[in-house]
Amino acid sequence: MTAPLRSTSPVHRPLTGRLVIATHNAGKLREMRELLAPFGVEAVSAGELDLPEPEETGTTYAENAALKAHAAARATGLPAFADDSGIAVHALDGAPGIFSARWAGPGRDFGLAMRRVHEELARRGAENPADRRAHFVSALVIAWPDGHEELFEGRVFGTLVWPPRGDKGFGYDPMFQPDGHERTFGEMTSDEKHGWAQGSGLSHRARAFARLAAACLKRM
Repeated sequence: MTAPLRSTSPVHRPLTGRLVIATHNAGKLREMRELLAPFGVEAVSAGELDLPEPEETGTTYAENAALKAHAAARATGLPAFADDSGIAVHALDGAPGIFSARWAGPGRDFGLAMRRVHEELARRGAENPADRRAHFVSALVIAWPDGHEELFEGRVFGTLVWPPRGDKGFGYDPMFQPDGHERTFGEMTSDEKHGWAQGSGLSHRARAFARLAAACLKRM
């Protein structure tokens, strides 16, 4: 089961030319560049431009993505593209959710974060696969310097495994096995996660991006 993808902007603005990817996360930057590659968009990251990271004070993924995108657009005078994403573990009442990166600590140690999720589940007696359900959420926002923004969201549901498997991807990927698959995201290639060969994305970020691309980008 996957939630429907949606965009909140009634009128879509084409995205051309140079774009800022508002992230300092190397793994997220790599995925975003891979997703943008077929569209001929020149992308530079907030980290490469030495832009400060805005404080993520929002209460939703969409709010935090918008904070990052608007900050980068204002600082550079260019359209900016930001993602806020996380994993919601059903038996943990949706945690870590928007705090997914914070569970990895200041060193962004996602091995530590995955172990914390596993230990929290064990404390609640969630040992069976049916008790270890989770979903990833991605909110993508494009913001223009004039304040216009567009929001696109994607989700993917699956089960958490332990121990983690695979060294591909980043974040919680090695412990997340999407529905209908026997491998974790950590065991899948970028092409498999993005799903362009099949015409639709598998990962939450690829699903959100597919909606963004349909609305705002033109394939080269």
